Amino acid sequence: MLGAERVAHVGALVVRVRDGEGGHGDILPDATWGVPHRRRRCHAGRGGGWQSGGMTTRMTLADGMRMPAVGFGVYKVSDEAAEPAVAQALAEGYRLVDTATLYGNEAAVGRAVRASGLDRDEVFVTTKLWNDAHGDRAEEAFQASVDRLGLGAPDLYLIHWPAPARDLYVPTWRTLLRLRDAGRVRSVGVSNFQPAHLERIVRDSGEVPVVNQVELHPYLQHAELRALHAELGVVTQAWSPLGRGAVLQDPVLAEIAREHGATVAQVVLRWHLDLGVAVIPKSVTPARIRENLAAVHLELTEDDHERIAALDRGERSGSHPDVVS
Repeated sequence: MLGAERVAHVGALVVRVRDGEGGHGDILPDATWGVPHRRRRCHAGRGGGWQSGGMTTRMTLADGMRMPAVGFGVYKVSDEAAEPAVAQALAEGYRLVDTATLYGNEAAVGRAVRASGLDRDEVFVTTKLWNDAHGDRAEEAFQASVDRLGLGAPDLYLIHWPAPARDLYVPTWRTLLRLRDAGRVRSVGVSNFQPAHLERIVRDSGEVPVVNQVELHPYLQHAELRALHAELGVVTQAWSPLGRGAVLQDPVLAEIAREHGATVAQVVLRWHLDLGVAVIPKSVTPARIRENLAAVHLELTEDDHERIAALDRGERSGSHPDVVS
């Protein structure tokens, strides 16, 4: 249940925040999924803290919605391959599936969720608005995604990129807020927004996105952006948390993985979680799907974190948000 709306002052910005039962940044284990093996508060601000409950790890967003901290991504997975991959992920214990209009597999995601036997409220489904639908076409494009998914109201709807050359992300954000207020989507957020983009939509609307999904991995750690998220109460969610595979060959990460008897992917995913960052790794391989989710059981040391922090080089594997249109 959502709590009362309040006004918060963040620097020069005045924002309206909806407080949830768990408060900002809580992660609450869901008792229906396994038994928590430990609970710990980690480094984070509002909207970024978490507690671990094994595969049940959930973050409480600023609007009170509870989002799994580890999700399953389906970028560049065909509609045909997405359905069995999502089915496998749900069977293994994933409870968040991240798709988008661009990916062309929303229908497959919907089929897999419906066939899973899980209650709709058990699976958190995210989809995204593509750049060519900014502005007047946003509501129509949203409804088309809803129809393709066939799951009712999505849990989270994101503006996929700010596409600043189009200069329509501000009115598009207002449309998402109207959709949320009408009950057609549960939560709304953004993806690939830089600090200037975030500050502009907050200044215009007085409302903060609950999530900003960005490229984030050991080679691109986004300390400044994460600090702004913590200040505003925005959850950072990482797409390409493994740097599209680039970090898997890193010798420092390989050494840390050997020390823990883990895979490099598990080390990197655990590092994200310790920073309070949600992750959506992608794989169509059953063994990798299973291994990635097991990262929640790994415990990194302070020394591990120091070594990983030193890997930051501001290196992107994807496009810069300022040039995507």
